[in-house]
Amino acid sequence: MGGNQTSVTEFILLGFLLDTMIQMFLFGLFSLFYVFALLGNGVLLGLISLDSRLHTPMYFFLSHLAIVDIAYTCNTVPQMLVNLLNPAKPISFAGCITQTFLFLSFAHTECLLLVVMSYDRYVAICHPLRYSAVMRWRVCITLAVTSWILGVLLALVHLMLLLPLPFCGPHKVNHFFCEIIAVLKLACADTHINETVVLAGAVSVLVGPFSSIVVSYIHILRAILKIQSGEGRQKAFSTCFSHLCVVGLFYGTAIIVYIGPRYGDPKEQKKYLLLFHSFFNPMLNPLIYSLRNKEVKGALKRMLDKGRTR
Repeated sequence: MGGNQTSVTEFILLGFLLDTMIQMFLFGLFSLFYVFALLGNGVLLGLISLDSRLHTPMYFFLSHLAIVDIAYTCNTVPQMLVNLLNPAKPISFAGCITQTFLFLSFAHTECLLLVVMSYDRYVAICHPLRYSAVMRWRVCITLAVTSWILGVLLALVHLMLLLPLPFCGPHKVNHFFCEIIAVLKLACADTHINETVVLAGAVSVLVGPFSSIVVSYIHILRAILKIQSGEGRQKAFSTCFSHLCVVGLFYGTAIIVYIGPRYGDPKEQKKYLLLFHSFFNPMLNPLIYSLRNKEVKGALKRMLDKGRTR
């Protein structure tokens, strides 16, 4: 990325092209949602850390999902809030590229963690007698660390292809954060290879993992239907339903945005879909898991009771 080629040193994020009063309203609303996302995932992470009854593989992976969701929102939302207050405030070139890299890293990591969580549920329900032998702590740690490493490495591929591109103007990114496709549109060079790699990467980390999750849940559903006890079936459905909701929200929006028929379309609808994907998903995930999960609600009740007795 030679200095004689790259004249753009900062970008302006266009965000949501709305009336000033509406932007102020959105600033207040999104600030509230941001606090809820951080608080919800923080409480979930705290409960899993402090309650020994939640020290199981399922909640170990859920704690990593909460960490990813916190990082996800902290990467994109603060800049979006700043731009709602001051749309003309620029983001530096280095800051923009860093935001792109971190977003891709966390997105890839979450994709892989959701696959690992579905595998955990598959072993727990389809092979309950072998669960403790298969999902040993060494295996769980290896799966979690591998998800993080692969997430970062996949993002590095996009970063290495993005950095050599010259950016000589315009400097307005048609998005609320430095999303890779929106940034590529500003490059003063052919970005066909970059866009092909983005599409190939989206297919590999979305379609492949999603297909494996679907296959896992087909086996899980068959195993649940064979359970004789109605209470046992209900408990099995309950533990899987939360994960299925999160998978549907995450993969559904991501597949539409990056593999949908109008790939790369900069229209407002794509922005709002990605807003839901990168902002509302992290806020809803802890709610889905806590409201549908008796163990999490029980842990929260024990913590509150312990706080009252002090």
